[in-house]
Amino acid sequence: MKMILKSEITCPNCGHKKEEDMPTNACQFFYKCENCKTVLKPKKGDCCVYCSYGTVPCPPIQQNKSCC
Repeated sequence: MKMILKSEITCPNCGHKKEEDMPTNACQFFYKCENCKTVLKPKKGDCCVYCSYGTVPCPPIQQNKSCC
């Protein structure tokens, strides 16, 4: 299975969406919405902002590995 390295993050505060490149060597714990400036953090039980707010989970999760 090919790993997907782009994910569209949706801000839960304002609904702004933006496609981002996911890092392959680290989890991203914080993400600042460029529209409303809210700093997103992973939801409880998720390892990163992509797993919580993205359309595609982070690369380690895609590979069935533990995240960071």
